Formats: sequence, C-alpha cells, structure tokens
Amino acid sequence: MELKQENDSTLSQLQFACFDLKTILKASADTEEDLGTLNKKFDALKDSLLKASRSVAPLQSLAMATKALDTRINRAVSPALSLLESFKISETLQQKLIEISTVLSNEDNGERRLKKLLKYVDCVDQLTATINTISLDGEPVIQKLQEVVEFLSRTKAADQYRTMRLTETLTTLKALYEAEVDAIRFDGLLDQSLLNLQDEYESILQRLVHRNIGQSKGEENDDDGKVSQLGTESEVEILRRISETLAANDCLDICIDIFVKVRYRRAAKALMRLNPEYLKTFTPEEIDEMEWESLETAITLWIQHFELALKTVLLLEKDLCNQVLANIMDGQIWPECFVKIADKIMAVFFRFGEGVARSNKEPQKLFKLLDMFDSLEKLKTEFAEVFEGEAGSDICLRFRELEKLLIHSSSKVFWEFGLQIEGNQDGFPPPPDGSVPKLVRYTINYLKYLAADKYSAPMAKVLKTEQIWKRGFLSEPEPEENLFKDAVLNIMEALQRNIESKRSRCRDKILPHIFAMNTYWYIYMRSRNSELGKLLGEPWMKKCKTVAEESAYLYQKQAWVPLVRLLEMEEPMRVEKEAMATVVKRKMEAFTKEFDEISQKHRSAYSIPDIDLRDQVREAIVKLVVPAYTEFLDAYSAFLMGKSYVSPETIEGMVGQVLDGRDLADDGKLTVRRRDSRDLTVGRNSPQVDSRARDFQRARFNTSNS
Repeated sequence: MELKQENDSTLSQLQFACFDLKTILKASADTEEDLGTLNKKFDALKDSLLKASRSVAPLQSLAMATKALDTRINRAVSPALSLLESFKISETLQQKLIEISTVLSNEDNGERRLKKLLKYVDCVDQLTATINTISLDGEPVIQKLQEVVEFLSRTKAADQYRTMRLTETLTTLKALYEAEVDAIRFDGLLDQSLLNLQDEYESILQRLVHRNIGQSKGEENDDDGKVSQLGTESEVEILRRISETLAANDCLDICIDIFVKVRYRRAAKALMRLNPEYLKTFTPEEIDEMEWESLETAITLWIQHFELALKTVLLLEKDLCNQVLANIMDGQIWPECFVKIADKIMAVFFRFGEGVARSNKEPQKLFKLLDMFDSLEKLKTEFAEVFEGEAGSDICLRFRELEKLLIHSSSKVFWEFGLQIEGNQDGFPPPPDGSVPKLVRYTINYLKYLAADKYSAPMAKVLKTEQIWKRGFLSEPEPEENLFKDAVLNIMEALQRNIESKRSRCRDKILPHIFAMNTYWYIYMRSRNSELGKLLGEPWMKKCKTVAEESAYLYQKQAWVPLVRLLEMEEPMRVEKEAMATVVKRKMEAFTKEFDEISQKHRSAYSIPDIDLRDQVREAIVKLVVPAYTEFLDAYSAFLMGKSYVSPETIEGMVGQVLDGRDLADDGKLTVRRRDSRDLTVGRNSPQVDSRARDFQRARFNTSNS
C-alpha cells in the first residue's frame, strides 16, 4: 500500500515538471521572437546614427580647432597681461620710492631715519625683483604673442577684428619693452636709488667709530669683558640689507670698495689717536740712527699698539665684516674684505718690527727684542683666530716670518755679546785704581736682568727654537733651562777669562790683587740672592767668593805684611842702650815712611769702592797692623822716651782713611806726637806676622751684613 502511494507522488511531480518545461519553452520562443524584432530596430538605428555622424563630423572638427585656437591665444595673451601688470607695479614702486626719498631727506632723527631707510631698501628690492621679472619674461612673452599673430595671419583662423587687436597689442608691448626696460634698469629711478643707497651706505659706515681707543686699558672693554660692538643692531641690519641690495644689482665691487675704503680709514684713524709717530721710522738704517731712549720707547709702544690693534680694532672690524657681508656669495667674500682692511694696518706694524730685527745687533737691544718676541708668542693663538682661513694666510705667514726674524736677532745678539766679551781681551791692564771694569759691571747687570723671570723664559725658548732649527724638528732638544744655563755659564767663563787676562798684565804687585778682589766680590755680591745666582749654581758662586777672598789675602800680604815686618826685631842680643835706641828709632822711621808710601799709593792708585768690602778689609788690616804696632811700642817704649810717635788709635784711624782714599794730613804724611812716660807699658814679645796673615786667610769675609 505504501509503495503505491510513493509511486503516485512521483508521477504527480513528473507531471508538474513537464508542465513547467512547456511553459519555459513557450516563453523562450516568445523572447526569441522579440529579440529578432529588437535586432531589426537596432539595425535601423545604427543606420540612422551613421548618417547623423557623417553630417556632424565637420562641425566637431571645427569646434576642436576653435578650442585649440583659443588655448593658443590665451597662452600668449595671459603672460602678456602679466607683463603689462609688472610694468604697472614698476610704475607704482617708482612713485613710492620718490615719496620715501622725500621723507628721508627731511628726517633728522637717527633711529626714525634708519626705519625709513629700511623701507626704502625694501622698495628698491621690490622694484629690482619687478624689473628682473620684466627683463626675464619680456622677450619670451613677445615671442609667443608674435607667433600667435603670425599664425592667425597665415591661417585666417580668427576673424579680422580679433587678429588686428592682437597685432596692435604685440606692437605696443614690443615698443614698450624695447624702450622702457633698459631705461628703467640702467638710467631710471632704480639707478638713482642705487646711487642713493651707496651714499647712505658710506655715510653709515663713516658713523661707526672706535670710541674707546686711547683710553686706559680698563675702559676699553665693557662689563662682560668683551669689546663693545661697532654700531647698533639697526645700523648693522641696514648695512647688511644695503650690501645685499647692491650685490643683487651688480654693484658688489662698488659695495666692497666703499666698505674697505671707509673701514680702513676708520680703523687707521682710531689707531692714529695713539700718536704712533714712531712707525714712520722703519728701515734698519733709520732705526740705527735713533737714540736708544727713543727706540726703547718706540718698541714699548709698538708692543702695546700691536696688541690693541689686534684685540680691539681689528677684532671689531672682523665682526662688522661678518655681520654685514656674511650673506653675500655664501659667506666667501667677507673674509677677503676684512683682510684688505687689516693688511695695510698690519703691514705698518710688521715693517717696524722687521726693521728693528734687522738693525744693528747691539747688546741692549736683546731685552726689547725678547719683549717683542714674547708679545707675539702670547698673541699667536688670537692672531691665528682673527686671521683664520685662506684669506688670512699671507698675514699669518708674515707674522711667522717676523717671529723668525726676532728669534734669529735675539739669539745673534746674545751670542755676539759673549763674543764681544771674549774678544775684549785688548791687552790693556785693568783700571789704574783696581776698580771693577765697566765691562764687568755691564755684563753682570745684563745677565742679572736677563735671568729674571720676565726674560729668562723667552730667552730659553729662543735658544730652544734655534737649536731645533739647526738640528731638525725630529731631533730631541735639550730642556730650555739647561740651554739657558749653559749659555749664561759660557758668557761668565768668557768674562772670567777677560778678567784674568787683565789681571795678568798688571806690572804693579798689589794692583792685580785689588783688581781681582774688587771684581770677583762685585760679581759675587751682585749675583747672590738673585735669579742669576740660582742659575749659576752654588758651586760657581762659592768659587767666585773664594777667588775674591784669596785676592784679599794676597793684597794684604803684598801691601801690609811688609809694613808689619819692618817692626820685627832680630833675636834679642846684649847691646848697649844707645845702639838699641838707634835700631828702634830706625825701625820707627822706616815704618812711618812705608806707611806714608802705602797711604800715598792708596790715595793715588788703589780703590775699594764697595763699602762692605772696604769695611771688612779695614777690619782685617787693623787686626794685622795695630796689634803689631802696639806690641812694638810696648816692647821698646823705653827707647822712645821723648821721641815723636803715632799712637795705635791713630794708626787704626789712618788705616780707615787710607782705604777710604782720604788725606791723612795737609801734607799727606803721618801726624805724630811725643810719647810721655805715662804712655809706656810693659814690653811684649815681637809680633808674629806670618801667623796673623794666615789667620786672616782663614777668617773669610763676613757677608752676613752685605
């Protein structure tokens, strides 16, 4: 039963499907019939469109041609209109320049005038830009317009009226361009405005002056330690704008000439306030003719003025150049302008320094040469910073050449000074009075001054640099202190040889010892407790002192020991009283005569100028002579009863007078008096002269109070 029902259901579904298929087939046949009809209608429409397209094609080509023609005309006319607008703007700007120029001429207030001038510069810049636009675009615009007119005339693509208008526009624009552009650019108001700007540029540069030159060093700098700037910010800004404007209008050479000329004069005038008249004398021959005091003053001023010019005047000028001209040619032009300003000024300083370095190598010039060298060494870093770059290479080179000249000259003066001492062994004896020769005084004071802190370091550096040049830069130089010490010792040895040479030429037996005593004592006393003494060293100083003491002993032995020996008596013998009295009398007369001769010799020929040395020598001689004389009087007083004599106290005073070079009496002889019986004392043994002389040799000079 269930199977029958399933079969009936399937049959029913198949019947419905068959009905649907018939319906679809009928609809498809109807659609196919409609499509055939529609296809026929499309074929008819296509034929109609083809016919219409053939009719519209000429009109379409004409429209496209018209559109292309309009585009071509507009491409030529629009730039032409812009060019005409530029001419109009140019006219407006020129009128504005005239108005601002009138206001400027009537403005007296400095700050307001600068503001007006800045507007004037802005207007000139705008006019320049407009004229540049006209010059740049004029010919291409006219060329395009001419091509369109020629095209229309040739193709008749536009109506006659339109073609005529374009032709008239071309003619007018071409005439205006050819007639006006060059006149506006080179002969018109722009040219006059540039001339006015040049005058204003020069005027402002003239107003920027160095105000502190010539004042005290503490007043030359401002509160923060920096030198004051030239000009206000407004002045610097307007100078910068004018410089750029002139450069943009092919006036860069004029701008640079004005800047360099004015600023050089201002810098030079500032330095002239220092009254550097000495710079007019610069050749070696002229410098050799100068008085030493004048040359010394000139060199001192040169050092001060050189530093001032570098640190103040030229530094300010460099800053001004940088501020005003830095934007021109990417900053390549301002260093050259600064060097042009500085070159003439530095050349004047350089030629004076070179003249001094090349002049005669006199010993006293060494200290001023070292001052110059030391000042350049201290300024070397700042000088390199001020004249940095390729532009300042020539000035830096001349700076180094001047340093080389000063090094050569300083070392040559120093070595020649030693050679002069060595060569001064002229064969002449020492001074007649045995005093210290001028050469010794000069040399010791010279070396003492040179060994001071102020000059020892520069001199050592000069010697070291010279040694490096001679041996080569790869060699290892000696320490500066050793070089300087060896050089000074060489001069002292030369001086010692000179002294010994003069000492050996003395014919007098006493004079060489006085001469050596005075000279070596002078060297010792002037050198000790000084930088020279430290440099020479303790052994050398002791040696010098020892020579002076030995010479003093030899002087006493030659001059005063023979006097004391006159008072010596032979071994006591039994002789008659009268014979003994005669011997004593002769001894006293011989002593008096010899003392007078020694006194006369000291007054006329011998001198001990150093007070301390003279006091010590006096003390030693008194210890030698007075005790011996006293012993003689005491021993033989019985034989001098009623005779003339000189008291020991008087002898002591006369020794001081002899060494001081004073007269003993009006006749230059001993003043004597009689000896009374109450002056007699108990006799003593004869003096031991050699023993006292040896005691004097052992008793070195006391220099604690010297």
